[in-house]
Amino acid sequence: MEFLKKKTLPFLLIFVSMYIHGTPSQGADPARQRKPFFERLRRLEEQFQRFQQVTLTHLQDIASNYNVYYNMDARFQGLVEQSQAVALAMNQSQAAIQGDVAQLKTWFRKSQRRSRKMDARLQALDLSLSTKNRQWVEEEKEQKAQREAIASMAVSFRALQDALASLTQQVHGQDARLAALEGQIQRSSPSTVVLGLTTAPSPTQLAQRGPGSLQLWRKSQASKSSSQHRNSSQDFTVHVQEMQKSQAPSNHQAASLRTYQGPGNICGTGPVLIFPNTSTENVIFLSPGLLVPLRALTFCSWVRMATNYLGTLLSYATNDNDNKLVLHGRDSLVPGSIHFVIGDPVFRELSLQPLLDGQWHHICIIWTSVEGKYWLHVDRRIVATGSRFREGYEIPPGGSLVLGQEQDTVGGEFDSSEAFVGSISGLAIWDRALLPGEVANLASGKELPTGAILTLTNVTSVGGFVQRVKCTCLEQCP
Repeated sequence: MEFLKKKTLPFLLIFVSMYIHGTPSQGADPARQRKPFFERLRRLEEQFQRFQQVTLTHLQDIASNYNVYYNMDARFQGLVEQSQAVALAMNQSQAAIQGDVAQLKTWFRKSQRRSRKMDARLQALDLSLSTKNRQWVEEEKEQKAQREAIASMAVSFRALQDALASLTQQVHGQDARLAALEGQIQRSSPSTVVLGLTTAPSPTQLAQRGPGSLQLWRKSQASKSSSQHRNSSQDFTVHVQEMQKSQAPSNHQAASLRTYQGPGNICGTGPVLIFPNTSTENVIFLSPGLLVPLRALTFCSWVRMATNYLGTLLSYATNDNDNKLVLHGRDSLVPGSIHFVIGDPVFRELSLQPLLDGQWHHICIIWTSVEGKYWLHVDRRIVATGSRFREGYEIPPGGSLVLGQEQDTVGGEFDSSEAFVGSISGLAIWDRALLPGEVANLASGKELPTGAILTLTNVTSVGGFVQRVKCTCLEQCP
């Protein structure tokens, strides 16, 4: 503002001087001429002031607009930076959400798979329970019929005893009558004596011989009758006891079915694999797996448990079914039980209760697709058998075979609750059903039957905390 005033003041002075110098040439009345000049000067000054104000207003607007433009540019730059930060955060959040969604999808698929397996197992268990219930009902009916038969026989026995007692009384009554008749005969003909008979003497003849002979004959007849009565009673009692023994196993037999003695000194079974805990890293891979389809199978191994439940001994998974062949155990099952799975969801529940004593035991599980028969041997004894289990089925080749864990996918997704904890030795698999003699020889520590398709020499990977030790005899292993 001050700068504009300083510039315009010389301009006005020059303009006024030029105007004054030009006035003498005009009219003769100077006062009259000066009045329009000052009036114009005043108007010019007013116009200049208005022009100055307008100019100042425009300059202020320009300055204000410049400041506003500068501030808008800075704000726009800040908004750009904020939008970039928001876009970056959104990308990161989207990536995290996609990762969470992928994990949720994986967990959901796994849950669905486990749910389907659980449903199938529950259905199979329900079917098994229904079959067992029917068997129990039939057995209860048979036992009831047997009890009724035994009760009927006991009633018959008591009736026979009563009949024998009545017969004995009748014999004694007849004996008394006979004695009276003999006395009468003896009194009527005391001199009649008959001797030299080759047949047994009659009471009359004995009476004729004398009262001592008659008493001896009576005692002998009474002893014969009581002997016959006692022998018949004893024979009937023995017969009933034998029937009861045949219908119910003896205590010794029941004990032998429940308790199995461990092996003696078993040596030369090869390396021992020790699974010390439930870590999901404790797994053993065997390779090659199954090279040809199996229509029969025998799995044998020495096993010593270190927990109060059976873990998964073996798992064979393919791309279309992660439970093609499984000896599946977990901590939620009945203690001492294991699921023998062929082509999930079909399985049979086997009881391996003797293995929970912490000692070495030899087990063999045999299956054949012919009529779907299977057998479970523990320490050379058959403890379970059945049929119609995967009848006509074929286990396909090309899968993943592991020991100590249960596969939810091919070669992975292990669960610590299904892990095996204990020791394994002498494991072998055959593509045929071993004979009972071969199983007995194998459990006695003799040579391996021919034709084994997989043994512990096929171990390609030992993971986690699994230890591989060599022991001369199994009882010497830690």
